[in-house]
Amino acid sequence: MNTSYIFALILGMSALLLAACVGQSNEPARPTPQPEPAMKKKYTKPSDAELRKKLTAEQYAVTQQAATEPPFRNAYWDNKEHGIYLDIATGEPLFSSLDQFDSGCGWPAFTKPIEKASVAEKSDNSHGMQRVEVRSSNGDSHLGHVFDDGPEDKGGLRYCINSAALEFVPCAEMAKRGFGDYLKPFIDAGVFKPGKGTRTERAIVAGGCFWGMEEIIRDIPGVKQTNVGYTGGTKKDPTYKEVCSGTTGHAEAVEIVFDPDVIDYATVLDFFFRMHDPTTLNRQHNDVGTQYRSAIFYTSEEQKKTAEKVKERFDKSGRFKKPIVTQIVPASEFYAAEEYHQDYLQKHPNGYTCHVLQD
Repeated sequence: MNTSYIFALILGMSALLLAACVGQSNEPARPTPQPEPAMKKKYTKPSDAELRKKLTAEQYAVTQQAATEPPFRNAYWDNKEHGIYLDIATGEPLFSSLDQFDSGCGWPAFTKPIEKASVAEKSDNSHGMQRVEVRSSNGDSHLGHVFDDGPEDKGGLRYCINSAALEFVPCAEMAKRGFGDYLKPFIDAGVFKPGKGTRTERAIVAGGCFWGMEEIIRDIPGVKQTNVGYTGGTKKDPTYKEVCSGTTGHAEAVEIVFDPDVIDYATVLDFFFRMHDPTTLNRQHNDVGTQYRSAIFYTSEEQKKTAEKVKERFDKSGRFKKPIVTQIVPASEFYAAEEYHQDYLQKHPNGYTCHVLQD
């Protein structure tokens, strides 16, 4: 076959493919980033001195000396309220009330842990019996035992756990305590309905492409409304194209309206720092430019103080290998982005995003 013909054919096909791709969207092409490993929240066992100071005598005896509390005379054996149970020593979430059932044994019973990796099992031959002990993986607290006489339709297991090894956090307090990630199953089950309050507060944050941030933020319990837009620059009523040029000083940002009776500002910022990399200057993954900077735009002095405290806490947490470069600056005019940007990933579920909520 003639080589000139082949070359012309390849050029023609390339042109057709390029035209098809351009015709699919009026957005500038954004490459899909490679997934990065999640940063798990670290739970570590306190020193013995700290545990003795923190725990009651019974809590210490149960968790550190494998004692057993009396049946039917403990805090949660008959608890009917919905929420999660934490390791009393480390604060790590271990069990959910959605998996709790009345086993008649006089201790809290669960069909499974929230995450299998959060508990460890080991053989226990004490007291002339062969049992399987359950301990918290990170705190190494003695929790109780697991048996194979649980509900068959739920896997057949019964995690029989000492109340003294647990701290219960009700649904209404989970978001404020930083456990908002765990609320969705309760909402889906219809046992918790957030956002009943009438008060609202406003937060504005920037951390890369506003599509990905909005998609995560919209599902945070207590968030009532989200808008994507531009702020922090000098150009009045900027367009997306102008902001992308990097000459306006504006950042792609998300305006968040939330219910402070369900989630406080500090917890909103906890989510913010966990959904992007705050250590990269003017960049998030493949998106480069000042419009993709990490920033918190505070609307009051109280928000400013809170933002500084949360930033300092994350900076000292060891989660990031480099210092946090997030700006904390006064809020200025927020310009709503074009309509096709609003709720973009709801309209285009397979659209570009480089944001993942880390543990």
